[in-house]
This record gives sequence, C-alpha cells and structure tokens, in this order.
Amino acid sequence: MKALIIAATAAASLIATAASAQQAGAPANPGPVIPGVCVYYNARLLAQSSAGQAVEARMQQLAQEVQGELQPYATSIQSDAQQLQVSGSSLPADQLQQRRQALQQRAQEAQQLEATRENELRYTLGMQRQAITEAVSPILTALYQEKGCGLLLDRESVFMMNPAMDVTDLAIQRLNTALPTLSFNRMAVPAQTQAQPAAAN
Repeated sequence: MKALIIAATAAASLIATAASAQQAGAPANPGPVIPGVCVYYNARLLAQSSAGQAVEARMQQLAQEVQGELQPYATSIQSDAQQLQVSGSSLPADQLQQRRQALQQRAQEAQQLEATRENELRYTLGMQRQAITEAVSPILTALYQEKGCGLLLDRESVFMMNPAMDVTDLAIQRLNTALPTLSFNRMAVPAQTQAQPAAAN
C-alpha cells in the first residue's frame, strides 16, 4: 500500500529536489546576460507556486484516503490466509479447494481495485498539472514579449546560466495571482483513456 502513495507523490518530490539542487553549485561569476535569451524552469514553478503546492498536498491526502480504503482488504485477506494455513489440514479436500479459490478471487479483486485507484490518482495528478500548464502558458507568452526574448530555453537543458535571464520567479508570481490554488477530488479515468493502452498493443 505504501507503494501507492509513493507512486502518487514521487514526481512532486523529485520536482522539489530538482528545485533545491538548482541553487547548489552556482558559480561566483555567473557570466554575461545574453540579450534575447531567457530561461524558464517548469519544475520549480510546479514545486514553488501556490497551485503546485496545493496539488502536491491534496494528492498526498487522496493517496492516504486510498490507502485507508485498501488496507482492510489486505488485512482481511492476510488473516483468512493464515487461518486457512492453520486449519487447512483438517478440512475435506473439496472444502479446502473451494476456500482457496475464494481467497484467490478476493485477492485478485483487491489487486484490481488497487490498480484502479492508482490509475485514478495518476490521472488526477496529470489533469491538475495540465490545468497549471494551461494557466501559465499565456503568462510565459507575455513574459517572452516583455523581456524581449528571442529564445526561451528549458532550465532542464541548461547546466549553468546567469540568473538574470531566468523568468521563472516572475512566472510564479503571476501564476500565484492568476491561479492561487486548485481544489479537486480523485477523478475516475475516462473509459476512452483506459482503452488507449490496450488498443496500442
């Protein structure tokens, strides 16, 4: 069950780590500002904007809710399996087989439910990040024009730079105004989305 929470929040944790790593090892002399070249760090915006932080906090809550839903299934199945192991030798062969099959079916149903909930969490996270991306796109366009950028680079592909060329802080400030937070619940994965991977195979 812990793996489910990790799966739901691992990306957010990686973003926070990347954002802090950006500050480490900065050169004492950052070099000249190159006219027309701007840099934007989307991972830092997702980690530090108020909407991005709201998404991470809510996803952790949703993952914990899912864990609370699934844990009783795991506990019950484990308990029944232990009881069957202890009392199995005293049962008639046909009853033992029936109980084993019933236990196996319950375990499969629990696994299917866990997979469904994990897909829902992943889909929900993706939809919230899409909402942030849609909100920040016009902000980046405006900054590109205001700063006279002729080239906007992704910070992920830039090893070192003069921080004066970084427009991320301004993007975060404006996004915090345009999209202060996001409120949402766990979302069901649309049937069409579920069918796409199967169709691709």
